[in-house]
Amino acid sequence: MKKLLGNQVIGLVFRLVLAFVMLYAGGIKLFEPHGARDAILAYRVFPPEVAPVLGYLLPLLEVALGIFLLIGLFTRLAALVTALLMIGFMAGIISVWVRGYSIDCGCFGGGGDIDPAGRNSRYTVELIRDSAFTLMGFWLYRWPKTKFALEHN
Repeated sequence: MKKLLGNQVIGLVFRLVLAFVMLYAGGIKLFEPHGARDAILAYRVFPPEVAPVLGYLLPLLEVALGIFLLIGLFTRLAALVTALLMIGFMAGIISVWVRGYSIDCGCFGGGGDIDPAGRNSRYTVELIRDSAFTLMGFWLYRWPKTKFALEHN
């Protein structure tokens, strides 16, 4: 078990997976006409006036985190922010699920209200996926030293 904990190859895999996820998710939203605004509005958590600002800032944050994770710079901080962001995304998904809304999470572009068919299984898959990403982020926070990283902790 000790050979697995803190293993630099496992850390590299987690770092690259999270980098790809963040770069892909943020990159897609950067090139959408309204960024992530429609997805943020669908959650019905923030005031509508805040959604356009968050809709552009969130993808920029995701891309920045993805770049840091990809090159292995500020890995501990980038991993922690990524894990906390995933927890925030999961809280949003749980919130709309409990309130009975059916939305596209907007995680990888799109977003907004959709047909309620399959809502429970869709939300379950999204929560499992984001939980895995959260665990990867916390792993990297605990053991940020990975192969092929610019920084050597």
